[in-house]
Amino acid sequence: MKSRLPFLLIIAAAASHAVEFSVTFPDGRLRVPFTGRVVVYLSAGRSEPRFGPNWFNPEPMYSAIFKDVGAGDPMVIGEKAVAFPTTLRKLKEGEYTIQAVVDLNLGGRSIGTSPGNLYSAPQRVYLKPTTGQAVKISCEKVAEDVRFQDTDMAKAARMQSKHLSAFYERPTIMRAAVILPETWKANSAKKYPVIYSIPGFGGSFLDYSASTNRVGTVRDGEEFIYVVLDPNCPTGHHVFADSANNGPWGKALTTEFIPFIEQKFRGIGKPDGRFVTGHSSGGWSSLWLQVTYPDFFNGCWSTSPDPVDFRDFQMIDIYKHDQNMFVDGKGGPRPLARFGDQPAIFVKQFSDMERPIRGEQLGSFEAVFSPRGANKQPSPLWNRDTGAINNDVALAWQKYDIGLILRKNWTVLEPKLGGKIHVYMGNMDTFYLDGAVRLLQKDMRALGAAASIELFPGDHGSVLTTELQRRIDGEMAARYKVTSGEIADCRP
Repeated sequence: MKSRLPFLLIIAAAASHAVEFSVTFPDGRLRVPFTGRVVVYLSAGRSEPRFGPNWFNPEPMYSAIFKDVGAGDPMVIGEKAVAFPTTLRKLKEGEYTIQAVVDLNLGGRSIGTSPGNLYSAPQRVYLKPTTGQAVKISCEKVAEDVRFQDTDMAKAARMQSKHLSAFYERPTIMRAAVILPETWKANSAKKYPVIYSIPGFGGSFLDYSASTNRVGTVRDGEEFIYVVLDPNCPTGHHVFADSANNGPWGKALTTEFIPFIEQKFRGIGKPDGRFVTGHSSGGWSSLWLQVTYPDFFNGCWSTSPDPVDFRDFQMIDIYKHDQNMFVDGKGGPRPLARFGDQPAIFVKQFSDMERPIRGEQLGSFEAVFSPRGANKQPSPLWNRDTGAINNDVALAWQKYDIGLILRKNWTVLEPKLGGKIHVYMGNMDTFYLDGAVRLLQKDMRALGAAASIELFPGDHGSVLTTELQRRIDGEMAARYKVTSGEIADCRP
């Protein structure tokens, strides 16, 4: 059905020019002149394009950086804008829903929903790229900071981190959803073991707002407090790793936020009662935390993790010379995602999609793993035009190569990590992540490590079956009972 949204005001412009968007914001929205990025999102069908991009069906986006802009001053986004998938002059003629966002970059991951950002109402316009239109857009709305709604079962945990606030030079809040077991309220003197769960890319602790379900609090008959952490930051998913670009998220979690949560909600407060889990980017995070803080956590359960060995970074060995992110060894385009045997996304397309914006997956990897460049941005692993990998940056990534860390340091880590590592992956992962897990499995077997690294039939999501979840629940409960002394360890 045709949209009833009003058409934007279109002003005649010189026919020799491509389409231009003139973006403004009204008086009273900002205290100081604006410096930063403005993005214009286009969509053929989405009602609010600012909620994009859809990884599997991305639509046009255009952006530019502006400096010291006042209320009412036009910020023109035209032919020289950072563009996806093509310049405005080459944009396909047709009717689009258009929305602009003024990005203040105050801490949220997605530009379109980041709290405090200014955005326009979605409007429909027919664009003729080669006839020269000037489209006026006013960003009058403010993206709200969605607040967590507490219930008897689910509570918000919020704490200002001194470490992160010092890094960002502004108050920085760590957040989580705390799901409480059924006996928690009545047994005010009892302390509980805690499971820390890390969502995947784009996931949010806010999914548990107003929850009336005690999800995750009973594992094979054992009660736990279940904490869902917030992994989002301006560059994407910070994975709770200390980094030059994102700051000390791991340090802040282990020295500030976890002690705060366990004191406030009656966690046991000891390593024996502390577990970590996650899926996808959260799966990488959980394994990283266990390996980096081996004495702090009592076990990790990582499912479908992001690349755990950079010799197979989604089928690319980034350490080999003359490797290219966009083209494989046969000269064909490198796929990034698949459905079954059929490629669904290619690296070049995805890399191009990220150029006008921030906070997406590939850039998120660089923000964690790369050194900070002279321009105060993450050093790029690959050339955005050619796909050529920078070998110096690749070598710097070794600091975060979990497989390499375990291989080099297993003699020291074995007494601390034995029996704590569980990694479960689908044998046909949607994002080609299974190859890295196969390398990790092979290496840990060669080391004789007491680690459970297994591949099962399935893709990125379907691998996490009810049967596997029950197994994980049983392993968590058993690990806690044995190490806490609740039952004797009868293993040979």
